[in-house]
Amino acid sequence: MAKLESLKSFYACGRISRRQFMEGSLALGMSVAGATAFTAKVAAATPKKGGTFRLGLGGASTTDSLDPTTFISTFTQIGLTYGVYNNLTEVAPDGSLVPELAESYEATPDAKTWIFKLRKGIEFHNGKTLDADDVIASINHHRTAETKSAMKPLFEPIEELKADGTLTVVVRLREGNADFPFLMNDYHMPIVSAKDGKIDWQSGIGTGGYKLKSFDPGVRCELTRNANYWKEGRAHFDAVVMLGIADATARENALITGEIDAMNHVDLKTAHILAGQPGIKLSEVTGTQHYTVPMNTTLAPFDNNDVRMALKYAVDREAMVKSILSGHGQVGNDHPIAPANRYFAADLEQRVYDPDKAKFHLKKAGLSELAVDLSAANTAFGGAVDAALLYAANAAAAGIKINVIREPDDGYWTNVWMKKPWTMSYWGGRPTEDWMFTVGYAAKGDWNETFWSNDRFMSLLVSARSELDDAKRRAMYHEMQSIVRDDGGAVVPMYANYVDAHSDKVAHDEQVASNWELDGWKVLERWWFA
Repeated sequence: MAKLESLKSFYACGRISRRQFMEGSLALGMSVAGATAFTAKVAAATPKKGGTFRLGLGGASTTDSLDPTTFISTFTQIGLTYGVYNNLTEVAPDGSLVPELAESYEATPDAKTWIFKLRKGIEFHNGKTLDADDVIASINHHRTAETKSAMKPLFEPIEELKADGTLTVVVRLREGNADFPFLMNDYHMPIVSAKDGKIDWQSGIGTGGYKLKSFDPGVRCELTRNANYWKEGRAHFDAVVMLGIADATARENALITGEIDAMNHVDLKTAHILAGQPGIKLSEVTGTQHYTVPMNTTLAPFDNNDVRMALKYAVDREAMVKSILSGHGQVGNDHPIAPANRYFAADLEQRVYDPDKAKFHLKKAGLSELAVDLSAANTAFGGAVDAALLYAANAAAAGIKINVIREPDDGYWTNVWMKKPWTMSYWGGRPTEDWMFTVGYAAKGDWNETFWSNDRFMSLLVSARSELDDAKRRAMYHEMQSIVRDDGGAVVPMYANYVDAHSDKVAHDEQVASNWELDGWKVLERWWFA
């Protein structure tokens, strides 16, 4: 058996020919059918170069731009950050963090100083060689006084950022942050070519596997393969065409008819039907993705926590997971930390639908009934409008009238989200608790979609970030989840699986990343035509 497994390994990595494998495996007692099946499996799993990969995407927006501080849609995340560019670090398919443009990184014992050593000889698409100045300028681009980047609060603790030679970057923080290298993988953080301390984001020139050919925001983006890509065995397609297709049914029809090769955001209500179509495969993984219904806590009536609590008790989470997700997920508990996260508070009491408790909190707020508007569009997440309507039906039993306003899909993230008092929203989550809390819940954060502030929460956020004792850190994050659950302004009804679909002519590694959709948004780099 050991000899047969070794023979399989040798063939899979190309050390012996198919003929040698067939002869050896048969001699070791493997059947002809078994040996043939194994060689077919290896052939299917071996990446091949070539072809034009057409990707249909929901979540694209005509308000997209090439400026990394504005990246928010799938066009910019998949096509630019993880297609045209590279980051200092990369989340591997198994969820671990590995160096990317950085060759290595290490910290001082107090995690206050991080040292990133860059790979030698990495070239941008225009032939310029990557150096420490490019990294420093790329980070500083998110630290200016006028920036609206979601990275600004994450980089606020940086006290010193300097080069130590041409290939070493030193980052000194005000307080320790054991998770700092994870931040360098964020989709806002591609490393862009710089000159005189400023990045040249307008040119769209990166170090990634693909070169930018054309960019029509929210409509069409075309890329061509970088023949000199520094990563071996990655970026297999000759060309990529990304198409913004907001409607899930239209995306699915395009996949079925062969107009596209892959798509995101499968309509979960019809996922089983799509999976039954000839030549179509689903890709489903569980990660940190969750859906929220954020209220602006600075505006009445949401500035009253009893009103917020009433709304949290007025939603039937089980029904929402069943009807909106078609079972492809699990109930949420009004905080953003998912079961996939390291410090998920599994013992925190699960909030359930309870119209009587909702009425109780309304009474505490001095109200016998409540009427509120809820803005929704399916670009927030597939089924967002239906989820809002279901929420309205649930809440009626508690004397709460939710008026669902259907907003336009295009421009939703620019014109509605964080502009209207109560909206539907989506988060891919983040790989660490500190990252998720800092981006989405820290006071005065640019992406604090509830405009919420809590002194105890902020104190714990700072303390947990620099705490190296695992048990103490876990206790802090547990309390933070409880505070957000009971005081925060977001209803978090469900965690959703990532469900994408592709033609069976498209292949990928056996393990697909779960940190974002479409293989951790690395689909352009990791997938190929079989």
